[in-house]
Order: sequence, then C-alpha cells, then structure tokens
Amino acid sequence: MSENQRIIQEEDRYRDEAARIKYYDLVVDSAKGAILTDADGQQYLDLLSSASATNLGHCHPKVTAAIHQQVDRLLLYTPAYFANTTTAPLLKRLAALTPGNFEKKVALGNAGSDANEMIVKAARAYTGRQYVISFTGSMHGSTYGAASLSGVTPNQVAKIGPMLPGLIKATYPDPHYRLAGESDSAFSRRMFADFERLFSTYIPVDEVALVLIEPIQCDGGLVKAPQEFMDLLYQFTRAHGIVFATDEVNQGLGRCGKMWSIDYFGIEPDMVAVGKSLASGLPLSAAVGRAAMMDAVPSAGHLFTTGGSPVAAAAAMAGLDVLDEENLVARSASLGQRMQAYFDQVSDRYDFIGDYRFYGFNGGIDIVDAAGQPNPTLTNQLMFRLYELGAIIISLRGNILRFQPPLVMTDAEVDQVLALFDRVFAEAAAGSLPPVPADRAIGW
Repeated sequence: MSENQRIIQEEDRYRDEAARIKYYDLVVDSAKGAILTDADGQQYLDLLSSASATNLGHCHPKVTAAIHQQVDRLLLYTPAYFANTTTAPLLKRLAALTPGNFEKKVALGNAGSDANEMIVKAARAYTGRQYVISFTGSMHGSTYGAASLSGVTPNQVAKIGPMLPGLIKATYPDPHYRLAGESDSAFSRRMFADFERLFSTYIPVDEVALVLIEPIQCDGGLVKAPQEFMDLLYQFTRAHGIVFATDEVNQGLGRCGKMWSIDYFGIEPDMVAVGKSLASGLPLSAAVGRAAMMDAVPSAGHLFTTGGSPVAAAAAMAGLDVLDEENLVARSASLGQRMQAYFDQVSDRYDFIGDYRFYGFNGGIDIVDAAGQPNPTLTNQLMFRLYELGAIIISLRGNILRFQPPLVMTDAEVDQVLALFDRVFAEAAAGSLPPVPADRAIGW
C-alpha cells in the first residue's frame, strides 16, 4: 500500500462525507510555485491552484517571509475587540484596490462564504427590504446563508432545508443556453426578459434589497455573462434602488486576466466579496462596499474571533505587493491568450473539444461526444490520464475541464502542460485512454 493510500484510508475513518468532492487518491505533502508533491514523493503540475486560492503559487517566498515575521510577533488578538498593527492597514488597502470611486468600508472574515453573507446583511439593513436575487450556476459558499445563495448543485442543500428565506434564483445568462444563430444582443435581451418576469409574476420589485452575481462564474462552468445583459441588469438596479454586488471570491485578484471580473464590464458595484487568494490560501475574506451600506449593520452584527487575523493580514499585504511587483494581472492575461491560441489550433483536430473559453489564465474546456453533447465519461478519462502523467485538473458540470494554474507558472512549465494536453488528446482520438476505475466516484 502506498503512503497516499494509507493516509486516505485512515482519514476516511474519521472524515465526514460532506467535506470533500472526490477526484483522486492524492495526499499533498508539500508544494512550491506551480508544483505539488504527494506523500509518495510524486510531483504534479498544479492546474487548479487549490481551487483558485493560491493564485500566487504555493509558498511564495515573499508571502511566507511575511508570515514567519508575523508569527514571531503576534498570532492573534481578536480584531472583534481590538485593532492590531498588521490588520488595520489592510482595510485601507482593500478599500483603495476594489472597484468603485466612492467612500468604502471593509468587513473582514474567514472565507468567501461570510463575505457574501455580509453583503446580504448590509443590503437588507441598508434598504429595509427582504428579497435577495442570485443566479443559477452560482457558488457563493458553503455556510448556511451562502449555500442558500448558491445554485450550482442540489447536493449542496439536500436534506438540510428549509434554507435562508427571501432568496430567489434568476437564470444566469450562460452562453451554453444560447439558441442556434442567436446574437449576443438577442440572447442578452431574452435572458433579461426572463429576469424581469420575476417582478411581473411574484416578487414586488420595491421589496428587493440585493442582486448578487458572479460576472464570470467558476463552478457553474467558467462562463462569462454578456455585456448587454450586465448593463441591463445594472441599470435595473439603479432604477429601483437595489444594491448591486459581485462575488469576486474565485475570479478576483488577477485570476481572470483583470484585477476583478467586473472590470470586464465597466460597472462599479456597490459591494464586492473577496476571498480565496486574498491571503494566498490562509483563511481571510473581505466584503467591501459603500460606507453607508456597510455601516447599516450595527456593531456585533458581523464579526469573528479570527476574522482578519494578523497572520492572514500579513500574508495578504505581502501577496498584494507580489501581485503588483511581478505584474501578475498582465501575466494572467498573456498566459490566457496563449491558452486560447493553443485550443484554437487543436480544436480543429479533435471533435471531442467543444466550446472553450479563457479569461486570463483561467478557462473552461467542454468535452463533448460526436453529437456535441456533454461527455462526462471521456472527461473523466482525460482527467485521470493527466493525473497519471503528473498534472492535477478537475471538472465542472461533469464535462468541463477547469483550468486555473498559479499565475506564477513558468513558461517552461506551461510548455510541459501543453505537451501533456497534446499527449492525452492524441490518446483520446486514438481510443487508447484507459478506463476510469468502475468504483471511482468523480466530481460534484
């Protein structure tokens, strides 16, 4: 028995079922840059970035140095009661960095889930209204309120209802739903008409507090909303006094080739949720928004013993320096263009590559059958073959490869990734990919 298998077997005796989405029997022992090393000493190219939580790569020396320095000074004195010299400056920096030319305030927490829940609290408190609208395909977190907001899989809420009241799902304008020959404008207007139907049938528009959207959805399939739809949605919120907020937990901080995914649209949201890579994988989140909205929630309405700990804040401050000094937002955009060019070339050779789209070093690749329909079986075979050859990638919606490597991946490592893709795609075309073990459960 390998060390990986031994550890997993032991862990399975005590780990709850809800805590993991199963893919591989992988036990990560260490990581550096874009390379993972497992408990058996095997190395892998990381094409997932710990679910986009390590955009700066693993153990970036500037970040780890800041963490070590902070650990020797102060691990924690709860920001729920007192300020500390490390966390306080982070608030100002996040207020300046997030979109919107207006006075802002910042609520720190531990994960994207609580950042999104703060947005709900603030919107309801500020407007005095109850209804919150999020979208199908969304993933806003796993705490009770954040799971109620999400719409990516019924498994997330199975057996635990009723969920948080007053939350309504609108249909996300996923390009997969576009009709044959339908233009961007026609698609946007059809989807917005579907959104407006909510208010002509059963939701009083003057009781809506918030619209929360991922401008680019990750878990929903790495899909981007059309510009016209976003413009219509934003204008609707302005006309009706509704708070407009974006979830930047997955796509923010350079992941999408811009600092924030909303930057693609020229829109200033009232509030944004930030998490994951904010502290290079340490627990830290932020809800940032208009000062009056944030202050509508009174003292003790949103605080955490460890939220905004000085160690996580030190990692965040150093990470934001790295993002700027190494020009990683521009690098993300450049690497995304390289990936788009690669798939432009190979998609003509392989009919199982359906739609593909890259927003920075961040993309979704649809794997389809001969009729152009989703092909989860082949998707799983491709993933497992890549795993066997030394790369970690997972799937979304059963048939979409989720491609999100660290933004610090070197050009030579990108060459290795493309060589692996060449190999597994050729094997798939030849019908020589090994089957996935029959007892293996994969994905959501």
